[in-house]
Amino acid sequence: MTGAVSAPRSNPTQAVILVGGEGTRLRPITSRVPKPVAPVVGRPFVAYILDNLVRHGVTRAVFSTGFLAEAIEAVIGDGSGYGLEVTYAVEDEPLGTAGAIANCESKLHDGSFFVFNGDVLSDVDLTALAALHVRKGGMGTIFLTPVEDPRRYGLVEIDDEARVMSFLEKPSDYEGTALINAGVYVLEPEVLEMVPRGKLFSIERGVFPRLAQAGSLYGYVDHGYWRDIGTPESYLQAHFDILQSTVYTSVAEEMGEQYLAIDPSAQVDPAARVVPPCHIGACVRVEAGARVGPLTVLGAGAVVGEGATIVETVAQAGVVIGAHAQVEGSILVRDASVGAGTRLSGAVLGEAVSVGSGNHLAGGICVYPETSLPDNSIQFHEQLRGREG
Repeated sequence: MTGAVSAPRSNPTQAVILVGGEGTRLRPITSRVPKPVAPVVGRPFVAYILDNLVRHGVTRAVFSTGFLAEAIEAVIGDGSGYGLEVTYAVEDEPLGTAGAIANCESKLHDGSFFVFNGDVLSDVDLTALAALHVRKGGMGTIFLTPVEDPRRYGLVEIDDEARVMSFLEKPSDYEGTALINAGVYVLEPEVLEMVPRGKLFSIERGVFPRLAQAGSLYGYVDHGYWRDIGTPESYLQAHFDILQSTVYTSVAEEMGEQYLAIDPSAQVDPAARVVPPCHIGACVRVEAGARVGPLTVLGAGAVVGEGATIVETVAQAGVVIGAHAQVEGSILVRDASVGAGTRLSGAVLGEAVSVGSGNHLAGGICVYPETSLPDNSIQFHEQLRGREG
């Protein structure tokens, strides 16, 4: 395969979004909801990917789905609510990253296309990425981002012409800043000829090294925002970054210069205190003496009881927090409840978890869906694993 093609090129107007994984690292947040549509500041996470695609002229996206495919389609639909056309290609069994892309081939139009890993939050300049791809004339171009600790990722080395020279998988002894594959690509359709059909096949291991060896793979370095939301800690930090406009999103416009958005239907008692950055959804109720924020998201219908304190926390739709409870650095999945006087610090409560009064949960504790903890039953246990409902 050569490093150039004869046909004229233009910036892609179509994309493949890989959303077939089970999101196991993000449980219990994803125990009942697929990661791509887990709520992030009141929107399905993948909506932020769609926003960025639309900003850069993409009109059509193909979702490569597998796990809970119907749930993703039920939320995103035909894409009209996000300003582009969305269609779906479902994996009957896991096919790997390259196999999942190839499975979308019949849904793609002619020409190049973007590929997004469905767990990447980024405001990468897709127009600049595509322009480099067109200018270099290769078969593929990878978005590369510098990280200070690259040991969790595969390193990528490029030359002065932006050509990818080598890959180094998750080096345990590497020190310093290095470029990593950030999970966003531009590919030419000919790349799909390299992918065997109907079997597990990785683009990172099975395709990119071959393209690099042929001199037909390039790297676009962008120093903008990038985050993999694959863990509860990263999921929570993504909320903070959106609230503070560290990453460019439509939420920044909604919150304005005050870094505050309160839905008109929310009821915030005059004796309560809301500290920006903060995002308060529809029909939320905040009672007298409560403090909400900074860096807090309250989903639709959430209730914060009298005198409660909620700081650096995501409480999804329908969450109820009792009087004088203290919640800090935590994630409460929809319909979870926290009893009066309970303290949470660095806790993750799954869907419909009920924590009674007088408990203290901290230290990264995770409670799985529909678990019920009686009053005064837990006092700062480092680890807890309930059963999935």
